Amino acid sequence: MTPAEEPAGGPARQPGNRPGPGRRSLFVIAAVALVAVIAAVTAVALVVPGSPSSAKSSDDYQGRAGINKPTADLLTMDTLAGDGVIHAPALDLTNEDGTPLTLSRFKHDVVVLTFNDDQCTDLCALFAQDVIVADHDLSPSTRKHVAFVSINANPYYPSTADVQTWTDQHGLGHVGNWYYGTGTPEQLAAAAHAYSVNVQLDPATKSVAHGTEIFVISPNGTYTDMADFGTQDADTAPFSHGLAVLADDALPASQRGPVAGADLPAALPGGTEIGDTPSPITGGTLVDASTSGSGSSERASLSSASDHGSYTVLDFWSSSCTACAAQLDAAEAEHAELGTAVDFLGVDVDDSTSSGRAVAADHHLSFPVLSDTKGTQAARFQASSLPYTVILSPNGKVLVRHPGVFTQEELDYVLRTVDKKLPMPSD
Repeated sequence: MTPAEEPAGGPARQPGNRPGPGRRSLFVIAAVALVAVIAAVTAVALVVPGSPSSAKSSDDYQGRAGINKPTADLLTMDTLAGDGVIHAPALDLTNEDGTPLTLSRFKHDVVVLTFNDDQCTDLCALFAQDVIVADHDLSPSTRKHVAFVSINANPYYPSTADVQTWTDQHGLGHVGNWYYGTGTPEQLAAAAHAYSVNVQLDPATKSVAHGTEIFVISPNGTYTDMADFGTQDADTAPFSHGLAVLADDALPASQRGPVAGADLPAALPGGTEIGDTPSPITGGTLVDASTSGSGSSERASLSSASDHGSYTVLDFWSSSCTACAAQLDAAEAEHAELGTAVDFLGVDVDDSTSSGRAVAADHHLSFPVLSDTKGTQAARFQASSLPYTVILSPNGKVLVRHPGVFTQEELDYVLRTVDKKLPMPSD
Protein backbone atom coordinates (compact mmCIF):
# COMPACT_ATOMS: atom_id res chain seq x y z
CA MET A 1 0.00 0.00 0.00
CA THR A 2 1.45 3.35 -1.07
CA PRO A 3 0.03 6.44 0.68
CA ALA A 4 -1.02 9.25 -1.61
CA GLU A 5 -2.48 12.70 -1.37
CA GLU A 6 -6.07 13.13 -2.46
CA PRO A 7 -6.07 14.83 -5.84
CA ALA A 8 -7.18 18.46 -5.99
CA GLY A 9 -10.91 18.61 -6.34
CA GLY A 10 -11.20 14.95 -5.30
CA PRO A 11 -14.33 13.69 -3.59
CA ALA A 12 -14.91 14.45 0.07
CA ARG A 13 -15.61 11.66 2.53
CA GLN A 14 -19.25 10.73 1.97
CA PRO A 15 -21.81 7.94 1.93
CA GLY A 16 -22.88 7.31 -1.63
CA ASN A 17 -22.95 10.65 -3.42
CA ARG A 18 -23.81 12.66 -0.34
CA PRO A 19 -21.08 15.06 0.83
CA GLY A 20 -19.59 14.35 4.23
CA PRO A 21 -18.18 17.60 5.59
CA GLY A 22 -14.71 17.37 7.00
CA ARG A 23 -14.24 13.65 6.34
CA ARG A 24 -11.15 12.54 4.44
CA SER A 25 -10.33 9.28 2.80
CA LEU A 26 -6.72 8.32 2.19
CA PHE A 27 -4.12 6.59 4.34
CA VAL A 28 -2.07 9.78 4.38
CA ILE A 29 -4.69 11.16 6.80
CA ALA A 30 -3.91 8.48 9.39
CA ALA A 31 -1.37 10.59 11.25
CA VAL A 32 -3.82 13.50 11.48
CA ALA A 33 -6.45 11.15 12.84
CA LEU A 34 -4.01 9.81 15.41
CA VAL A 35 -3.08 13.31 16.57
CA ALA A 36 -6.79 14.13 16.84
CA VAL A 37 -7.36 11.03 18.95
CA ILE A 38 -4.52 11.93 21.30
CA ALA A 39 -5.82 15.48 21.67
CA ALA A 40 -9.34 14.23 22.26
CA VAL A 41 -8.47 11.71 24.94
CA THR A 42 -6.27 14.28 26.66
CA ALA A 43 -9.14 16.78 26.63
CA VAL A 44 -11.54 14.20 28.03
CA ALA A 45 -9.28 13.82 31.03
CA LEU A 46 -10.19 17.39 32.01
CA VAL A 47 -13.87 16.54 32.50
CA VAL A 48 -14.69 16.35 36.20
CA PRO A 49 -15.64 12.75 37.10
CA GLY A 50 -19.24 12.46 38.14
CA SER A 51 -20.37 15.54 36.25
CA PRO A 52 -23.28 15.17 33.80
CA SER A 53 -20.98 15.54 30.79
CA SER A 54 -18.63 12.94 32.22
CA ALA A 55 -21.44 10.48 32.83
CA LYS A 56 -22.75 10.92 29.32
CA SER A 57 -19.37 10.57 27.58
CA SER A 58 -18.50 7.43 29.50
CA ASP A 59 -21.08 5.17 27.90
CA ASP A 60 -23.31 7.05 25.46
CA TYR A 61 -21.82 9.15 22.70
CA GLN A 62 -23.74 10.48 19.69
CA GLY A 63 -26.66 8.29 20.70
CA ARG A 64 -24.59 5.10 20.71
CA ALA A 65 -25.00 3.32 24.04
CA GLY A 66 -21.82 1.63 25.20
CA ILE A 67 -19.32 3.82 23.36
CA ASN A 68 -17.56 6.81 24.89
CA LYS A 69 -16.04 9.86 23.25
CA PRO A 70 -12.40 8.67 23.30
CA THR A 71 -13.43 5.46 21.53
CA ALA A 72 -15.61 7.36 19.05
CA ASP A 73 -12.67 9.63 18.32
CA LEU A 74 -10.43 6.60 17.84
CA LEU A 75 -12.88 5.40 15.18
CA THR A 76 -13.32 8.96 13.80
CA MET A 77 -17.01 8.10 14.02
CA ASP A 78 -19.93 9.93 12.44
CA THR A 79 -23.49 8.97 13.33
CA LEU A 80 -25.77 9.39 10.31
CA ALA A 81 -29.10 8.58 11.99
CA GLY A 82 -30.10 12.23 12.05
CA ASP A 83 -29.25 12.81 8.40
CA GLY A 84 -32.36 11.21 6.97
CA VAL A 85 -32.64 7.90 5.16
CA ILE A 86 -29.56 7.27 3.03
CA HIS A 87 -29.56 3.95 1.21
CA ALA A 88 -26.27 2.18 0.58
CA PRO A 89 -25.51 1.55 -3.11
CA ALA A 90 -26.13 -1.95 -4.46
CA LEU A 91 -23.27 -4.38 -5.00
CA ASP A 92 -22.80 -6.94 -7.75
CA LEU A 93 -19.54 -8.77 -7.04
CA THR A 94 -18.19 -12.27 -6.41
CA ASN A 95 -17.25 -13.50 -2.95
CA GLU A 96 -13.92 -15.25 -2.42
CA ASP A 97 -15.72 -18.62 -2.40
CA GLY A 98 -17.18 -17.94 -5.86
CA THR A 99 -20.74 -17.16 -4.73
CA PRO A 100 -22.51 -13.89 -5.64
CA LEU A 101 -21.89 -11.01 -3.25
CA THR A 102 -24.76 -8.53 -3.11
CA LEU A 103 -26.23 -6.41 -0.33
CA SER A 104 -29.52 -8.29 -0.70
CA ARG A 105 -27.67 -11.38 0.50
CA PHE A 106 -27.56 -9.67 3.91
CA LYS A 107 -31.07 -8.22 3.96
CA HIS A 108 -31.62 -9.36 7.56
CA ASP A 109 -28.12 -8.44 8.78
CA VAL A 110 -25.96 -5.46 9.62
CA VAL A 111 -23.11 -5.00 7.14
CA VAL A 112 -19.78 -3.48 8.16
CA LEU A 113 -18.36 -2.54 4.77
CA THR A 114 -14.79 -1.55 3.87
CA PHE A 115 -12.47 -1.48 0.86
CA ASN A 116 -9.17 -3.38 1.20
CA ASP A 117 -6.16 -4.04 -0.98
CA ASP A 118 -5.61 -7.78 -1.37
CA GLN A 119 -1.84 -7.19 -1.68
CA CYS A 120 -1.59 -5.00 1.43
CA THR A 121 0.70 -6.08 4.26
CA ASP A 122 0.44 -3.04 6.52
CA LEU A 123 -2.70 -1.05 7.33
CA CYS A 124 -5.26 -3.45 5.84
CA ALA A 125 -3.49 -6.24 7.72
CA LEU A 126 -3.95 -4.33 10.96
CA PHE A 127 -7.62 -3.89 10.18
CA ALA A 128 -7.94 -7.66 9.67
CA GLN A 129 -6.90 -8.09 13.29
CA ASP A 130 -9.54 -5.56 14.32
CA VAL A 131 -12.24 -7.53 12.51
CA ILE A 132 -11.23 -10.75 14.28
CA VAL A 133 -11.40 -9.10 17.70
CA ALA A 134 -14.61 -7.16 16.92
CA ASP A 135 -16.29 -10.39 15.83
CA HIS A 136 -15.18 -12.03 19.08
CA ASP A 137 -16.59 -9.10 21.09
CA LEU A 138 -20.06 -9.65 19.64
CA SER A 139 -22.35 -12.06 21.46
CA PRO A 140 -23.05 -15.37 19.65
CA SER A 141 -26.68 -14.40 19.01
CA THR A 142 -25.65 -11.03 17.58
CA ARG A 143 -22.74 -12.37 15.54
CA LYS A 144 -25.04 -14.33 13.25
CA HIS A 145 -26.73 -11.06 12.23
CA VAL A 146 -23.53 -9.13 11.46
CA ALA A 147 -21.49 -9.45 8.25
CA PHE A 148 -18.02 -8.00 7.83
CA VAL A 149 -17.81 -7.32 4.09
CA SER A 150 -14.77 -6.03 2.27
CA ILE A 151 -14.42 -5.04 -1.38
CA ASN A 152 -11.15 -5.54 -3.21
CA ALA A 153 -9.56 -2.17 -3.98
CA ASN A 154 -6.79 -3.59 -6.16
CA PRO A 155 -7.86 -4.20 -9.79
CA TYR A 156 -4.43 -5.60 -10.66
CA TYR A 157 -5.15 -8.70 -8.56
CA PRO A 158 -8.88 -9.30 -9.05
CA SER A 159 -9.20 -13.09 -8.89
CA THR A 160 -11.07 -14.93 -6.15
CA ALA A 161 -7.82 -16.79 -5.46
CA ASP A 162 -6.10 -13.46 -4.73
CA VAL A 163 -8.66 -12.35 -2.14
CA GLN A 164 -8.92 -15.85 -0.64
CA THR A 165 -5.15 -15.96 -0.19
CA TRP A 166 -5.18 -12.60 1.60
CA THR A 167 -8.02 -13.78 3.85
CA ASP A 168 -6.13 -16.92 4.83
CA GLN A 169 -2.84 -15.11 5.36
CA HIS A 170 -4.44 -12.70 7.82
CA GLY A 171 -6.40 -15.12 9.95
CA LEU A 172 -9.85 -14.32 8.62
CA GLY A 173 -10.50 -17.73 7.12
CA HIS A 174 -11.94 -18.88 10.45
CA VAL A 175 -14.30 -15.89 10.76
CA GLY A 176 -17.59 -17.29 9.51
CA ASN A 177 -19.18 -13.90 8.83
CA TRP A 178 -16.27 -12.44 6.84
CA TYR A 179 -16.80 -11.86 3.11
CA TYR A 180 -14.28 -10.52 0.60
CA GLY A 181 -15.76 -9.46 -2.71
CA THR A 182 -13.98 -9.00 -6.00
CA GLY A 183 -14.81 -8.72 -9.69
CA THR A 184 -13.51 -7.36 -12.96
CA PRO A 185 -11.50 -4.13 -12.79
CA GLU A 186 -14.57 -2.36 -14.17
CA GLN A 187 -16.82 -3.80 -11.45
CA LEU A 188 -14.34 -2.84 -8.71
CA ALA A 189 -14.07 0.69 -10.06
CA ALA A 190 -17.86 0.97 -10.19
CA ALA A 191 -18.17 -0.16 -6.56
CA ALA A 192 -15.57 2.35 -5.38
CA HIS A 193 -17.30 5.11 -7.35
CA ALA A 194 -20.72 4.20 -5.94
CA TYR A 195 -19.40 4.53 -2.37
CA SER A 196 -17.27 7.58 -3.23
CA VAL A 197 -14.14 5.78 -2.05
CA ASN A 198 -11.03 7.28 -3.60
CA VAL A 199 -8.78 4.67 -5.23
CA GLN A 200 -5.55 5.78 -6.88
CA LEU A 201 -3.77 3.36 -9.21
CA ASP A 202 -0.08 2.97 -10.02
CA PRO A 203 0.17 0.77 -13.12
CA ALA A 204 3.96 0.69 -12.94
CA THR A 205 4.02 -1.10 -9.59
CA LYS A 206 0.49 -2.56 -9.71
CA SER A 207 -0.16 -0.93 -6.36
CA VAL A 208 -2.99 1.23 -5.05
CA ALA A 209 -3.81 3.86 -2.45
CA HIS A 210 -7.40 3.80 -1.27
CA GLY A 211 -9.89 5.29 1.13
CA THR A 212 -10.23 3.82 4.60
CA GLU A 213 -13.92 4.45 5.22
CA ILE A 214 -15.96 2.02 7.31
CA PHE A 215 -19.66 1.99 6.39
CA VAL A 216 -22.14 0.53 8.89
CA ILE A 217 -25.30 -0.48 7.04
CA SER A 218 -28.52 -1.49 8.79
CA PRO A 219 -30.62 -4.58 7.87
CA ASN A 220 -32.91 -2.32 5.81
CA GLY A 221 -29.97 -1.16 3.68
CA THR A 222 -29.50 2.34 5.10
CA TYR A 223 -26.38 3.91 6.61
CA THR A 224 -26.27 4.25 10.40
CA ASP A 225 -22.64 5.24 10.99
CA MET A 226 -19.37 5.92 9.24
CA ALA A 227 -15.87 5.53 10.67
CA ASP A 228 -12.27 5.18 9.49
CA PHE A 229 -9.50 2.70 9.99
CA GLY A 230 -5.99 4.12 10.04
CA THR A 231 -2.86 4.07 12.13
CA GLN A 232 -5.07 4.40 15.21
CA ASP A 233 -6.58 0.96 14.60
CA ALA A 234 -3.29 -0.55 15.77
CA ASP A 235 -4.88 0.01 19.20
CA THR A 236 -6.78 -3.17 18.57
CA ALA A 237 -8.81 -3.74 21.74
CA PRO A 238 -10.67 -0.38 22.04
CA PHE A 239 -10.95 0.08 18.27
CA SER A 240 -12.48 -3.38 17.83
CA HIS A 241 -14.80 -2.88 20.78
CA GLY A 242 -16.09 0.36 19.27
CA LEU A 243 -16.60 -1.33 15.91
CA ALA A 244 -18.56 -4.13 17.56
CA VAL A 245 -20.72 -1.59 19.42
CA LEU A 246 -21.60 0.17 16.15
CA ALA A 247 -22.56 -3.13 14.53
CA ASP A 248 -24.62 -4.24 17.51
CA ASP A 249 -26.38 -0.89 17.80
CA ALA A 250 -27.43 -0.99 14.13
CA LEU A 251 -29.53 -4.09 14.78
CA PRO A 252 -33.16 -3.98 15.92
CA ALA A 253 -33.32 -3.75 19.71
CA SER A 254 -34.63 -7.32 20.01
CA GLN A 255 -31.48 -8.70 18.31
CA ARG A 256 -28.85 -6.76 20.24
CA GLY A 257 -26.68 -8.42 22.83
CA PRO A 258 -23.88 -7.64 25.26
CA VAL A 259 -20.63 -6.47 23.66
CA ALA A 260 -17.39 -7.65 25.23
CA GLY A 261 -14.25 -5.56 25.52
CA ALA A 262 -13.87 -2.05 26.88
CA ASP A 263 -13.87 1.54 25.70
CA LEU A 264 -10.69 3.55 25.44
CA PRO A 265 -10.33 5.20 28.85
CA ALA A 266 -9.74 8.91 29.25
CA ALA A 267 -6.11 9.96 29.61
CA LEU A 268 -4.82 10.05 33.18
CA PRO A 269 -1.63 11.64 34.54
CA GLY A 270 1.03 8.94 34.73
CA GLY A 271 -1.22 6.30 33.14
CA THR A 272 -0.23 3.98 30.30
CA GLU A 273 -3.26 4.21 28.00
CA ILE A 274 -3.44 6.13 24.72
CA GLY A 275 -2.74 9.80 25.36
CA ASP A 276 -1.18 9.16 28.77
CA THR A 277 2.38 10.14 29.63
CA PRO A 278 3.68 7.34 31.86
CA SER A 279 6.76 7.52 34.03
CA PRO A 280 9.80 6.02 32.29
CA ILE A 281 10.05 2.27 32.07
CA THR A 282 13.14 0.99 33.92
CA GLY A 283 14.82 -2.31 34.66
CA GLY A 284 18.07 -4.20 34.91
CA THR A 285 20.17 -4.48 31.76
CA LEU A 286 19.76 -7.63 29.70
CA VAL A 287 21.40 -6.32 26.52
CA ASP A 288 23.20 -2.98 26.39
CA ALA A 289 23.63 -2.24 22.70
CA SER A 290 25.44 1.02 23.43
CA THR A 291 28.47 -0.88 24.76
CA SER A 292 28.50 -3.76 22.30
CA GLY A 293 32.06 -4.31 21.10
CA SER A 294 33.24 -1.03 22.60
CA GLY A 295 35.01 -2.40 25.64
CA SER A 296 32.88 -0.16 27.86
CA SER A 297 31.32 -1.59 30.99
CA GLU A 298 27.66 -2.52 30.72
CA ARG A 299 25.15 -0.20 32.35
CA ALA A 300 23.53 -1.68 35.43
CA SER A 301 20.06 -0.51 34.42
CA LEU A 302 18.16 0.85 31.43
CA SER A 303 15.38 3.41 31.23
CA SER A 304 13.17 4.79 28.47
CA ALA A 305 13.96 8.23 29.94
CA SER A 306 17.19 8.13 27.92
CA ASP A 307 15.06 8.06 24.75
CA HIS A 308 13.30 11.34 25.55
CA GLY A 309 13.18 13.46 22.43
CA SER A 310 12.76 10.53 20.05
CA TYR A 311 9.91 8.24 19.06
CA THR A 312 10.39 5.04 21.03
CA VAL A 313 9.21 1.50 20.37
CA LEU A 314 8.77 -0.60 23.53
CA ASP A 315 8.77 -4.30 22.62
CA PHE A 316 7.50 -6.62 25.39
CA TRP A 317 8.48 -10.29 24.88
CA SER A 318 9.48 -13.48 26.67
CA SER A 319 11.52 -16.59 25.88
CA SER A 320 8.43 -18.73 26.57
CA CYS A 321 6.39 -16.91 23.91
CA THR A 322 6.47 -18.66 20.53
CA ALA A 323 5.00 -15.73 18.60
CA CYS A 324 7.61 -13.39 20.09
CA ALA A 325 10.27 -14.85 17.81
CA ALA A 326 8.62 -13.31 14.75
CA GLN A 327 8.12 -10.04 16.62
CA LEU A 328 11.79 -9.82 17.60
CA ASP A 329 12.90 -10.44 14.02
CA ALA A 330 10.53 -7.74 12.76
CA ALA A 331 11.68 -5.25 15.40
CA GLU A 332 15.34 -5.94 14.69
CA ALA A 333 14.83 -5.56 10.94
CA GLU A 334 13.00 -2.25 11.42
CA HIS A 335 15.65 -1.03 13.86
CA ALA A 336 18.37 -1.91 11.35
CA GLU A 337 16.50 -0.02 8.61
CA LEU A 338 15.77 3.13 10.62
CA GLY A 339 19.04 3.31 12.54
CA THR A 340 19.06 6.03 15.18
CA ALA A 341 16.00 7.82 13.79
CA VAL A 342 13.72 5.87 16.14
CA ASP A 343 14.69 4.34 19.49
CA PHE A 344 13.88 0.72 20.31
CA LEU A 345 13.80 -0.74 23.80
CA GLY A 346 13.09 -4.42 24.40
CA VAL A 347 11.45 -5.58 27.63
CA ASP A 348 12.08 -9.23 28.51
CA VAL A 349 9.20 -10.36 30.73
CA ASP A 350 9.33 -13.10 33.40
CA ASP A 351 12.62 -14.60 32.23
CA SER A 352 15.84 -15.51 33.93
CA THR A 353 18.79 -13.45 32.76
CA SER A 354 20.36 -16.43 31.02
CA SER A 355 17.17 -17.35 29.12
CA GLY A 356 16.56 -13.79 28.02
CA ARG A 357 20.12 -13.24 26.86
CA ALA A 358 20.09 -16.50 24.92
CA VAL A 359 16.98 -15.39 22.99
CA ALA A 360 18.43 -11.93 22.38
CA ALA A 361 21.60 -13.53 21.01
CA ASP A 362 19.66 -15.97 18.81
CA HIS A 363 17.82 -13.04 17.19
CA HIS A 364 20.94 -10.84 16.99
CA LEU A 365 19.23 -7.94 18.74
CA SER A 366 21.15 -4.71 18.26
CA PHE A 367 18.91 -2.53 20.41
CA PRO A 368 18.96 -2.41 24.23
CA VAL A 369 16.82 -4.84 26.23
CA LEU A 370 15.93 -4.49 29.88
CA SER A 371 14.96 -7.31 32.22
CA ASP A 372 11.47 -7.34 33.75
CA THR A 373 11.92 -10.54 35.75
CA LYS A 374 8.75 -10.14 37.83
CA GLY A 375 6.60 -8.71 35.05
CA THR A 376 6.21 -5.42 36.92
CA GLN A 377 6.65 -3.19 33.88
CA ALA A 378 4.49 -5.42 31.67
CA ALA A 379 1.73 -5.25 34.28
CA ARG A 380 2.03 -1.47 34.54
CA PHE A 381 1.61 -1.17 30.76
CA GLN A 382 -1.22 -3.73 30.83
CA ALA A 383 0.55 -5.92 28.29
CA SER A 384 -2.27 -8.46 28.34
CA SER A 385 -0.55 -10.91 26.01
CA LEU A 386 2.89 -11.22 24.44
CA PRO A 387 4.30 -9.92 22.24
CA TYR A 388 3.02 -6.43 22.97
CA THR A 389 4.20 -3.19 21.37
CA VAL A 390 3.87 0.35 22.72
CA ILE A 391 5.00 3.41 20.77
CA LEU A 392 5.86 6.59 22.68
CA SER A 393 6.08 10.11 21.29
CA PRO A 394 9.25 12.19 21.77
CA ASN A 395 7.76 13.63 24.98
CA GLY A 396 6.87 10.17 26.31
CA LYS A 397 3.15 10.13 25.46
CA VAL A 398 1.58 6.79 24.53
CA LEU A 399 0.61 6.88 20.84
CA VAL A 400 0.05 3.21 20.03
CA ARG A 401 -0.66 0.05 22.01
CA HIS A 402 -0.68 -3.12 19.91
CA PRO A 403 -1.13 -6.68 21.21
CA GLY A 404 0.25 -9.54 19.12
CA VAL A 405 2.84 -9.63 16.38
CA PHE A 406 3.64 -6.41 14.53
CA THR A 407 5.08 -7.37 11.16
CA GLN A 408 7.90 -5.17 9.93
CA GLU A 409 5.63 -3.79 7.22
CA GLU A 410 2.95 -2.84 9.75
CA LEU A 411 5.42 -1.37 12.22
CA ASP A 412 7.20 0.55 9.47
CA TYR A 413 3.94 2.03 8.19
CA VAL A 414 2.84 3.15 11.65
CA LEU A 415 6.21 4.70 12.49
CA ARG A 416 6.46 6.58 9.19
CA THR A 417 2.91 7.84 9.65
CA VAL A 418 3.38 9.23 13.15
CA ASP A 419 6.92 10.52 12.58
CA LYS A 420 6.79 12.88 9.62
CA LYS A 421 10.60 13.19 9.58
CA LEU A 422 10.81 9.63 8.32
CA PRO A 423 10.32 9.49 4.53
CA MET A 424 7.62 7.15 3.29
CA PRO A 425 9.06 4.23 1.31
CA SER A 426 8.93 4.72 -2.44
CA ASP A 427 7.37 1.31 -3.23
